[in-house]
Amino acid sequence: MDKEQVGEVLAEIAVLLELKGENPFKSRAYINGARAIEMLSAPLGQLVAEDRLGEVKGLGAALQQKIGELVRTGRLGYYEDLKASVPPGLLEMLKIPGLGPKKVKALHDHLGLESVEALEKACREGLVADVAGFGDKTQIRILEGIAFQKTHASRHLYIDALEAAEPVMEALRGHPDVIRCALAGSSRRHKEVIGDIDFVVSSKAPSNVLDFFASLPSVEKVLAKGETKTSVILAGGLQADLRVVADAEFAFALAYFTGSKEHNIVMRQRAIERGLRLNEYGLFRSTEETRDPALRVGCSTELEIFQQLGLHYVPPELREDRGEFAIAEKEPLPRLIEWTDLRGSLHNHSVWSDGRGSLEEIAHQMLEIGCAYWAITDHSKSSFQANGLDPARLRAQIIEVRRVNEKLAAEGCDFRLLTGSEVDILNEGRLDYDDELLAELDVVVASIHSGFSQTETELTTRLIRAAENPYVHMLGHLTGRLLLERDAYKVNQEAVIDACAETGTWIELNANPHRFDMDWRQWAYARSKGVRCVINCDAHRFEHAGYLRLGAGIARKGGLTKGDVVNVLALGDLRKALAGKRSRKNPNP
Repeated sequence: MDKEQVGEVLAEIAVLLELKGENPFKSRAYINGARAIEMLSAPLGQLVAEDRLGEVKGLGAALQQKIGELVRTGRLGYYEDLKASVPPGLLEMLKIPGLGPKKVKALHDHLGLESVEALEKACREGLVADVAGFGDKTQIRILEGIAFQKTHASRHLYIDALEAAEPVMEALRGHPDVIRCALAGSSRRHKEVIGDIDFVVSSKAPSNVLDFFASLPSVEKVLAKGETKTSVILAGGLQADLRVVADAEFAFALAYFTGSKEHNIVMRQRAIERGLRLNEYGLFRSTEETRDPALRVGCSTELEIFQQLGLHYVPPELREDRGEFAIAEKEPLPRLIEWTDLRGSLHNHSVWSDGRGSLEEIAHQMLEIGCAYWAITDHSKSSFQANGLDPARLRAQIIEVRRVNEKLAAEGCDFRLLTGSEVDILNEGRLDYDDELLAELDVVVASIHSGFSQTETELTTRLIRAAENPYVHMLGHLTGRLLLERDAYKVNQEAVIDACAETGTWIELNANPHRFDMDWRQWAYARSKGVRCVINCDAHRFEHAGYLRLGAGIARKGGLTKGDVVNVLALGDLRKALAGKRSRKNPNP
């Protein structure tokens, strides 16, 4: 096991211990152990092999033994026994928003509940409200949480679909009978949440390709297998469908199975208006539905299909029937942003709050992957659960960032860390730091982390007042949503966008795949108002730098171009843009 996997096991042990009512200090020891392991700079396997775990602060003898067993064998008897002693339904109950280990244990102790189904029944019978520490409001929220889970039960995050799809695509590309292959469906359109994964392949030997697909290591179950299509369940529970067509049909199948349904309806109607028929098999010179190859209009690419229907090419991300046809009829669509246009992220965390890397480690990691800058915006003091910084610690961090940058400069390196904060927007729009401290920072991201139950008017007012502060450069994760976990809080997004337009404040596209917030559907309005986007990783560890790629995909879905995004700027131009807000001048260079 690597350190991330070991950390996950230790964290789950802590939860299991809480569910069993064990001494809280014991649970805390495992949480601290997980954090210590995740923060290691040296390879965990090497430390175990050299019997040096004792050098890691926070790891007692018992934890060292268990970590060693996990690393050496990939298993831990203590963990397996502990997990077997807890009803699996309790772990499922923990997935309901607002239910932590202590509350789940209380429900189990007082009502004997061991499943989500039993919990729902108890709520509907009013039994949960009578348990100490719950009440009517909590009971209602639990029912709402269960309903939310049911609604999204067959949905998956885009990143999960991508991680499952990429090795399959790699395998298909390498198969000798595959001519062309592509990812289709909502994944290709960069939807933030998807239902299943669609692959399209062209081949002269479809049965060979379908057999190969069904036998891939990541396939857990074959649902159906035909002459041109196979459906399977991949590891992680995602359904994947493979369709194999002749190469002459490939462009049409790819366009059709990319969708969306609404986009395809318009495309088919345009074909009918021209005396043609469009389906997944081709574009045909016919007034009736057909698959006759003799009637097919030859199109080897999707571009040619659009041209035959009197349109400029529409990128997959925009195929939602949300205005793309009005533009494509008249002129080429603007060139959408590419993730390689991005030069860094302006919202990230370090070990100073709840991140995993030191400032120096982060600087060298981001330099290595080709970034020009990286802002350190750790949490402010009110986010105590995230080890937020008080003013003294923040000023100490500013000094440390300066030291790292001086070292980089002495080495002849142009990369720079930027000082910053993700400052909490408190009640009525007050900020967690005073303006004097905010003025010392390069970058200020203002975010709401509490008070989600306020009214739409109250939450909107908080965001607008934060935008009016000249020291705030951008608003972070505008609606606070967590995809498939928590709905967005109620906020008048257009009113906030209007305020940002008036004040020159940017809005973040938080590229964390659990957020993708602000939603892609809002960016057209923001663009119309001249509000610029910042695609941020909200990184807490090195791997999160890869979120830049995901965020760019969502930005493309929102129709954003390079000119709409702040963090495509070179460092010098970025500094000018950052200074622009504080002088109340237009921050757009």
